[in-house]
Amino acid sequence: VQLQASGGGLVQAGGSLTLSCAVSGRTFSSYFMGWFRQAPGKEREFVATLSRNSGNVYYADFVKGRFTISVDNAKNMVFLQMNKLEPEDTAVYYCAVAASFRAYSHDRPRRYDLWGQGTQVTVSS
Repeated sequence: VQLQASGGGLVQAGGSLTLSCAVSGRTFSSYFMGWFRQAPGKEREFVATLSRNSGNVYYADFVKGRFTISVDNAKNMVFLQMNKLEPEDTAVYYCAVAASFRAYSHDRPRRYDLWGQGTQVTVSS
C-alpha cells in the first residue's frame, strides 16, 4: 500500500490550497485517514482526521474552521481543503492511514501505520 500526497505549493496569506492523497495498492480497510504537518525544527502535529467507521471528523484547534477534510471512497483518496492560510501553516503536510488498531488517540502520529511522502506548503506574508 502506498500513499501519494500532492497539491502543496506557495501561496500568499489568506489564500487557499487543496491537498490530495491517493491510496494505492491492495484493498484494505482503515480506521482513520488523516493529515499531519511538520514545520522545520518542530514535531509532527495533528491537523485533521476522519473516522472510516463513524464518519466523524476531528480537527486540531488551530484549524479554527479554516480546513476541511474529506474522503472519496470510490477513488480511495483523502483531501484537505485549506482556506485562509496563515504563514504559521507553513510545513510539510503528510497524509496518513490507520489501517490497523493501535492503542493511541486519533490525533497521535503513532495511531497511524501508513504515511505518504509529504507535500510542502509555504504561506508567504
